[in-house]
Amino acid sequence: MPARLFVDEPLASASPEFTLPAAAARHVQVLRLQPGSPLLLFDGSGLQWQAEVLAMRGRSEVQVRLLGSERPARELAQAVTLAVVMPANDRMDGLVEKATELGVARIQPLMSERSVLRLAGERAEKKVAHWRGVAIAACEQSGRCVLPEIAPVQSLGAWLQGLGPQEAQPPQRRWLLSPTAARPIAERAGVAGGDVLVLSGPEGGLSPAEEAAARAQGFEALLLGPRILRADTAPLAVLGWLSLQELSAQP
Repeated sequence: MPARLFVDEPLASASPEFTLPAAAARHVQVLRLQPGSPLLLFDGSGLQWQAEVLAMRGRSEVQVRLLGSERPARELAQAVTLAVVMPANDRMDGLVEKATELGVARIQPLMSERSVLRLAGERAEKKVAHWRGVAIAACEQSGRCVLPEIAPVQSLGAWLQGLGPQEAQPPQRRWLLSPTAARPIAERAGVAGGDVLVLSGPEGGLSPAEEAAARAQGFEALLLGPRILRADTAPLAVLGWLSLQELSAQP
């Protein structure tokens, strides 16, 4: 299997022969590829290009040739956004990685009343950039050609206020993961709807006031099962469930 590399520039408008950006060139050097070695390149747009290494100059310059493009069918049919109150102890890294592998379209990092991890300013910007790098690596590994968006960190309250009325938005199901919800998520199997927005709380859960604010914005509280899942496990369980629902619906 050829190495898959993310190129942070539009490949559709690139010359057939061009020099890789520094980050991708470093990967080629680390992998010890040689002229003539095949590559798969993607830019996050959904397309994947077959390519080959043409020349390597010094320790930082790699020239490649694009051979052709394709659009692999590796995305979920419904766009899933995970709005997650950030878990502590670097668990967010694992959440971003696994959510990308499972097909998430967008991740919205949030802070709530019971948040342990709180980010603002330059520190928040650096974390978002770091998580984007985690998502890129997960796309390279998993074969995805669409890079999920990692949104800027927000407070839960500000984010909910910015959503606007559900009826004014494109068709979308809004789910709130709650250990005290009466309706199991399995009851949503086969229910028609548009894309999915999943809100998941921190280690201590959302406060009653926060759950009420989410419900006021059209979120339906759902229960994942009899066990209490970690803050970084619950949203991944929903993504896995949605993926299986799509697979089982295929002829």
